[in-house]
Amino acid sequence: MGNSSTSKVEGKGKVVLKMSSGKELTLNDLLHVPDIRKNLVSGSLLSKNGFQLVFESDKFLLTKSGMLVGKGYLSDDLFKMNVMTIVPINENKNKSSAYLLESSNVWHGRLGHVNFGTLHRLINLNLLPKFQIDSNHKCETCVEAKLTRTSFHSIERSSDPLELIHSDVCDLKFVQTRGGWKYFVTFIDDCTRYCYVYLLRSKDEALESFIHYKKEVENQLNKKIKVLRSDRGGEYESPFGEFCSQHGIVHQTTAPYSPQQNGVAERKNRTLKEMMNAMLISSGLPQNLWGEAILFANYILNKLPQKKLDKTPYELWKGRTPSYQFLKVWGCLAKVAVHIPKKEIFPCKSTQETNSLKRNLESTSSTSHDQELMEKRNEVEPRRSKRTKTSKTFGPDFLTFMLEDEPQSFKEAMSMPEAPLWKEAVNSEIESILQNHTWELVDLPPGCKPLGYKWIFKRKMKVDGSIDKYKARLVVKGYKQKEGVDYFDTYSPVTRITSIRMLIAIAALYNLEIHQMDVKTAFLNGELDEEIYMEQPEGFIVPGKEKKVCRLVKSLYGLKQAPKQWHEKFDNAMMSNGFRINECDKCVYVKNTTSGYVIVCLYVDDMLIMGSNNDIIKATKRMLNSKFDMKDLGVADVILGIKITRTSDGLILSQSHYIKKVLEKFGRYDDSPMKTPIDVNLHLTKNKGNDISQLEYSQIIGSLMYIMNCTRPDIAYSVNKLSRYTSNPRGRPLEGNTVSWKSSKQTCIARSTMESEFIALDKAGEEAEWLRHFLEDMPMWTKPVPPICIHCDSQSAIGRAQSYMYNGKSRHIRRRHNTVRQLLSNGIISIDYIKSKDNIAGPLTKGLSGERVNCSSRGMGLKPII
Repeated sequence: MGNSSTSKVEGKGKVVLKMSSGKELTLNDLLHVPDIRKNLVSGSLLSKNGFQLVFESDKFLLTKSGMLVGKGYLSDDLFKMNVMTIVPINENKNKSSAYLLESSNVWHGRLGHVNFGTLHRLINLNLLPKFQIDSNHKCETCVEAKLTRTSFHSIERSSDPLELIHSDVCDLKFVQTRGGWKYFVTFIDDCTRYCYVYLLRSKDEALESFIHYKKEVENQLNKKIKVLRSDRGGEYESPFGEFCSQHGIVHQTTAPYSPQQNGVAERKNRTLKEMMNAMLISSGLPQNLWGEAILFANYILNKLPQKKLDKTPYELWKGRTPSYQFLKVWGCLAKVAVHIPKKEIFPCKSTQETNSLKRNLESTSSTSHDQELMEKRNEVEPRRSKRTKTSKTFGPDFLTFMLEDEPQSFKEAMSMPEAPLWKEAVNSEIESILQNHTWELVDLPPGCKPLGYKWIFKRKMKVDGSIDKYKARLVVKGYKQKEGVDYFDTYSPVTRITSIRMLIAIAALYNLEIHQMDVKTAFLNGELDEEIYMEQPEGFIVPGKEKKVCRLVKSLYGLKQAPKQWHEKFDNAMMSNGFRINECDKCVYVKNTTSGYVIVCLYVDDMLIMGSNNDIIKATKRMLNSKFDMKDLGVADVILGIKITRTSDGLILSQSHYIKKVLEKFGRYDDSPMKTPIDVNLHLTKNKGNDISQLEYSQIIGSLMYIMNCTRPDIAYSVNKLSRYTSNPRGRPLEGNTVSWKSSKQTCIARSTMESEFIALDKAGEEAEWLRHFLEDMPMWTKPVPPICIHCDSQSAIGRAQSYMYNGKSRHIRRRHNTVRQLLSNGIISIDYIKSKDNIAGPLTKGLSGERVNCSSRGMGLKPII
């Protein structure tokens, strides 16, 4: 005993515990100790005999092989099992163990909780494997779902298919399905009992369903429907009756308050609903999935034998024996192969699916492994935060690119037909890492945990869509780093797309050569100050040093501090060679010598080099090659997905290749072009109907934003309003044309048109100041830089900007008023009035006619590419 006392054992034997679940639990080698006032069961012995104890708060579940055996609750600091009766072994007449019922229970669940008599018939027809069935066993789910009164007896049966069709509409509108279905209608052939089920949104759709049913069955059987029997529901009156009369179909209706006259359809509806309830209860799925359950139940019933038929309805209707080997328990977990477009989002090759449902169900994808019945459970959905979750935003100057269908792991890459090419890319990556002395093999210090890694594979494409090269990147799992231990500061600047356009415009204006270079494995150049350890990469584990780890000496892709360390290394290299950093954009470097000047613009590892002559450009390339492992791409062709074309008129930026790719991806390539990006009369409202594909919609908007930010200011307002459109590819010659634009909703509430125009004027002034300071750092630009003229079509806003007097009515925009006044006083900007019809910024704020859009586009420097 627990208090060190002893008690006499009076006997030893076996008992059967009848659980509240209906199962029986046999306990062997049981000791009878009268002095113990409570019956005790050892949880450890239950575990050794294959049982599982699952504790959940104040209750527990006893299961075996996934089946619920019993349950209990916490009482007086002890878990008490719910037992209905305790039967000594000599009183237990049923010699079969409850766990011999596993096969019958599984098939009972697979076949939609049909009765055990049907299972006997399937075994006798050799349609199911032979297994033992306890006729006294009761399924609690069936008892809960199917408890009814005694049914009426059938009276007659037709001799040929389609001689008599029974039909009835069942109302389940108390719960609307995900597809909006509220009813279902059945059409049952009296001869074969083969049934069709159609889901309806309203009862008047019954006629449309019957027309579809009539065409299909008459074509399949080469027979005509002769009689249709239904109740007197309004859905079977005109025009349903007129349709039957026109096609020679006798429409029989039941007498009032006599549903037994249409008993076949009525009983079918009841059976379908019982199976539906049983499947929903056993799976734990919400009731709004009753439509899927009804269709599955009808599918099963058509393949089950009827009481007065020697064959199943399926065999009588189709002429072949049904198969049950592919059936799974309805509502079980399944895994399906991911469709190719989804692989841009999901890293795995398969994903859990639930027949287009949101909730995961329990099953298995293996045909040799039998899935277990799911116990009934009441799961409490976790509380979700009401705080709106937003992703990090880095502004329009950060560009993202969509991945193609590449391998997701090292093993997958090595098993593909392109394995030799991927192997070459992997070897090149490892070679770069080793040559750069990125890590050294050491023993893992006590208390340290190495970071994992991942191989990233990508096919780099050319503009024409062909493969340029295969790239492999070893990335450390930096998301497991701890701030303050593995890293401290992570900020790293990235050049603005506006800066790139400005530099290309300067190159067009001064006829400068533009070259392009790429830094190989840029992030491997940064020096690390912290001690970071990583596992040895798969396929390159050093023999004899398997237990050692990589201590990172230099930064590696994936580390949170890698971008910062690389940028600091590049800054030091450039400044030590006479370059100075532009104050407005920390990724633009300028060098002015007696032989000329050169400008370098860095975007992570891609860079543009432009200079007054080829000699200074070549000298810069030699310097960069001496510092880093570089790839010389020659004259600039494509930078960040923007194609640069030099013509006699200057330079043209275009994205025709990217626009074509986007149109093909979303199935819009063959659509007719529109005259304007957005209809003038279009009024957008929130979608209150069925949901659309949120993922595809976001991808479309993201692609349009990328195009708009790079080369297409004419669609800025349309993208801002989240509109869809297609357009012919266009280009932009850069010399005295648009280099910066934006269309967004104002964040400050304006109480008048003047205040709204003044807020826009303040934003334009801020951008003009940045552009002016950017040009001041350019060696070729005339100094001093004259004021930048801003055209405004609001005379009241111009008057307010030029007025020294302050009006208290507009005090909430006082800071903006002071900012604009300061810019005017310092000679940074000037403001001129322009008529609204001549303002080329009009399409960025509103939808305009085709003529106005074309006029404004020409003013921005846009022209079609032929």
